[in-house]
Amino acid sequence: MKIEKLTENKIRIVLNSEDLETNNIDFESVLNNTPETQSLILSILNQAEKDLGFYTQDCKILIEAFASMDGIFVFTITKTPSKTSKCNNFSRKKVQNRQKTFKIDDNIIYSFENFDEFCEFCKALHIEFLQHKNIKSICKNTSLYFYKNKYYLIFSGINVDYKNLKVFFSILSEFTDRIDNFKNLDAKLIEHGKAIFKKNAIPNTINIFVK
Repeated sequence: MKIEKLTENKIRIVLNSEDLETNNIDFESVLNNTPETQSLILSILNQAEKDLGFYTQDCKILIEAFASMDGIFVFTITKTPSKTSKCNNFSRKKVQNRQKTFKIDDNIIYSFENFDEFCEFCKALHIEFLQHKNIKSICKNTSLYFYKNKYYLIFSGINVDYKNLKVFFSILSEFTDRIDNFKNLDAKLIEHGKAIFKKNAIPNTINIFVK
């Protein structure tokens, strides 16, 4: 983990895949603001106070999280002093009370052990969202490839402003895990994998195999 002071009121934290595994954190954990994520943020703030003199008591906190395609997480924490405080002390306030903004990559890949597992995910998604047409609002495209005995779902052009994004990824996490280190995997899938659906993989699966 690397902590860097950008300004008097802003720090940046870089976590690699090993850091994430150690702290039991992944993309869904950040979206769902799990206890593990809260504990990690508090630990970061403690370390920032000790190493950088970055105090946050009585400050408004903005936490921005960016997940790169190679499995790197970058947190940017910005503090805004209140009118009655100079932020010169640290207080263990609950992280869920702080303001948070999350950013993600445009492209994300998930793997499924078999096609039935993918269909079960689509069925659960269809039940939750009722009208699967709304699923198209999540991203520009979903494609499904078969490669080395697994099925890979590629999300392209994620709509980070989609109001039900958290619910969507919560459902997805029940069936599979995100591939964090997938450098060039999308290119391999397109070149060497078998395309099941090049476009609209989720809506097509719902139409053909779920309904």
